[in-house]
Amino acid sequence: MVNADFNAQLLGLIGNFFFAGARIFFQSLDAAIFLFSRVSGIPTESLVLPVISTNDRLTLGCELWDGTIIRGQNEISHPTKGSMEPINKECSSVQALPSRIKRVFYMSSEGKNLLHEVFPTANPTVLEQLSEVDCIVYAMGSLFTSICPSLVLLGIGEIISSRSCLKVLLLNGSHDRETSGFSASCFVTAITDALNRTYGDSNNCLNNLPSDYINALLVPRDGQIPVDVQNLAAQGIFHVITVDSIYDPKVGPTFDSKSLIKALTDLIGEYMSML
Repeated sequence: MVNADFNAQLLGLIGNFFFAGARIFFQSLDAAIFLFSRVSGIPTESLVLPVISTNDRLTLGCELWDGTIIRGQNEISHPTKGSMEPINKECSSVQALPSRIKRVFYMSSEGKNLLHEVFPTANPTVLEQLSEVDCIVYAMGSLFTSICPSLVLLGIGEIISSRSCLKVLLLNGSHDRETSGFSASCFVTAITDALNRTYGDSNNCLNNLPSDYINALLVPRDGQIPVDVQNLAAQGIFHVITVDSIYDPKVGPTFDSKSLIKALTDLIGEYMSML
């Protein structure tokens, strides 16, 4: 017998549910991406690739500077503590981390500590594409749970540092739980450490400079993250461009799409003309 007053909430995004279901049905991440791309109308000339091509279950973990280990993406960026309330990723909506994030890493699905760390390699097709593109862009997003997990994989730092192409970081317009108190140079340091795998297994570490990974920075106008030009210059990054922005009441300042496309197009054209 069902209680008529029972109110069940299914929390999540329809797209995520569709994608997860397709992956389970096909038992293939690549097939799920292909189906989702077609259903969602992603242009056929766009190439969407999984950075890890595996059916193994992996869990994202992070190590804080105070030694704390946090298991799971949600627990890192927007812990719910079992609440059924909709997730709010704004920095002010959740308790601050007890310490800044030192690194993110992968662990086995049942793992709970550093003893269960695993070292997956990047999808060979991703490495192939990175070796051929004219420009590499680090997009806006959650720094440690959206961007860095793709960068810590074996092979990614090696291929990006070997390229002499344009490498652009799109700076976020506001802080979140993961980046509270960060300046622009802190974002660069975090990305560099992820690509170098600085704090992981010493056998897998690289020693490349920030400028080997990033040589231009696009900043949304009126963004809330300080752009510390002198520190960026010390990192070897001298090309800092401000781009018109719009204000999103949910996430704060973000790039105006047309202005961003123009800025990237102009930047690529300028860079290519110097080759």
